[in-house]
Order: sequence, then structure tokens, then C-alpha cells
Amino acid sequence: MANNDRGQSLISKYVWVIDTIYRAKKISFKELNEKWLDTDISRGVKIPKRTFDNWKYQIWDMFGIDIVNENRGEYRYYISNAEDINKNGLRSWLYNTFCVSNVLANSQSIKDRILLEYVPSGQEYLQTIIEAMKENRVLNITYYNYWKDEEYNFDVQPFCIKLFRQRWYMVARGTNSYYYEKGLRIYSLDRIRYLHKTEEVFDLPKEWNAKEFFDGCFGIILDQSVEVQPVKLKVSKGQANYLRDLKLHESQEEIERNEEYSIFTYRLRPCFDFQQEILWNGENVEVLEPLWLRNEITEKIKNMWKIYEKEQFGELRQHPCCYYFNDC
Repeated sequence: MANNDRGQSLISKYVWVIDTIYRAKKISFKELNEKWLDTDISRGVKIPKRTFDNWKYQIWDMFGIDIVNENRGEYRYYISNAEDINKNGLRSWLYNTFCVSNVLANSQSIKDRILLEYVPSGQEYLQTIIEAMKENRVLNITYYNYWKDEEYNFDVQPFCIKLFRQRWYMVARGTNSYYYEKGLRIYSLDRIRYLHKTEEVFDLPKEWNAKEFFDGCFGIILDQSVEVQPVKLKVSKGQANYLRDLKLHESQEEIERNEEYSIFTYRLRPCFDFQQEILWNGENVEVLEPLWLRNEITEKIKNMWKIYEKEQFGELRQHPCCYYFNDC
């Protein structure tokens, strides 16, 4: 327990150093120590220069964040690759996650006033999957099929994992000859009922790239029949503010803005999950292009109206989710 506490304490210190320098832009070692002494984790003891130099190396190794000195003037420290903190990627995600964890860990006195969102997958199987990916080991999994209400046991080669909308997913290839030929499939970790590493190893194709695999995808659905293409959305003034703060997709660009609405463009595969996002925004988002997508959204809205119209005339009501998921 003591070692774990020490490790957690060190990570908290690394995160504090990164966050303090990042916010200050540039800061001298003296100023850094003054801020340090104002925190509870300092316990009233300054950071020795030799210790700080060691932390810099550890921060680079763990987060890929480079803390350097001006070597002139006030000899202030700054982050040379600060722009990387705002980019997507594992190291950026780790840094942001640790920052939030650090704040929450120091907020136990008000824990009843901090409400978090539950992530239903990942905790139980994520570590084993990552270990298998590192070792290129085949996984044996028991997987639950929603549509058939049955469980299936089979072996897969894990290629990558992805987090989307509070759920972890694994991209893997079945070792059975039939499924192997069908290529990669995507498995939701919260549907896995059992998982363990086997002794069998596999060769990950050298040319395979996880980012390229999901290129143009909105989320986790990869429909090769839908090409990556330009999409244009007209968004109400109020909803546009939310899209500016949190982009729907990394390709998002705002090309027009006025007192009533904004127009955003994207370059992606407008598959089922992207269409669901458009519908979720209701009347605040209108598809302008491409025409086939506009027509498809129109048909979905008409079908939704038919469902509610039945209830209006006393007919048997069908739950709206049945249209989308066939899972009611």
C-alpha cells in the first residue's frame, strides 16, 4: 500500500508541475516553489533542484511533455511542446485524465457534491486486452449477442482499442478461417462475459494503422459502403455555441455565422452513428449536403412521426428505439 501511495503521490506531483507551468506559460524555479508551498501536497517542503530535474525526465517519459529552461534572463521554465497537450492522442488523454483525477482525489471533503458518469466497460478486461496487444497474443472471449440473446465463445487477434461515448471497444480479427477471411470486427467490452490470454501469438500487419483504420469515422461504426465525403450542416445560433466548444468531429469547420445560425462543414463517413447524432440535436441541426443524407434523415423523421401518430389514434404504441436498434 505504501508503494502505491508513493506512486500516486509522485504522479500527483508531476501533474501539478505540468499544470502550473502550462498555466503560467513561463515561470522561474523560485516562483514555482512559492506556488508549490501553497499546496497541501508540498507538506511545507520546497522542491529541491535535483528532484525537480528528475521530475522533468519522468514527465517526459510518462507524458511526452518537454519542460525546458530559457537559459537566459530570468531562467524561466516553459513547455516547449505545449500545443501537444491540446491534441488528441494517448499522452494527451493520460495527462488530462490525471489532471481530473488529481483534482477529484483532493476533493474528498465534497465528494457528495461531485456527480460522475458511469463507464460500464473497461475496468475488468482492459488491462488484459492491452497486455495481449503488447505481446501479440490471441484472446479467447465469450461474447454476448444482443440480437440473438446468446453467448458465443471464440478466439480473436486484438488489433486496437478505442473509447467512444463512455464505452470501450476492441478491434479484432477472428482466428476461425470463416471469420478471419471476413476481416476485422469491432467488439464492445461491456458485452464480453469472459476473456483470457492464450499461448497463441499472431503477427500484426506492419502496414496496419489504427488511426487510418478509423479515418473519417464519426465514432465506432466503420461502414466501407459509405465513402468519406463532405457534409454541410446548418446549426441554430444557440446550438452552434456547443459545437464550437466541443467539435462533433475533428474535421469540423465553421464557414458561415450570422445572428440566426451557423454553417459547419465536415469530411467523414456519415454512417448510422453520425445520423443518430444529427437526430439527437433535433430541430437545431439541419442537413444541407449531401442530398442523399438529407433525404435519409427526412425519412427517419417521417418514420418517427408515424410511430407517435399511431398513439394519437389509439393504436398500439411501438417504442421509438425499436426503429433504430431492433432491440426492444
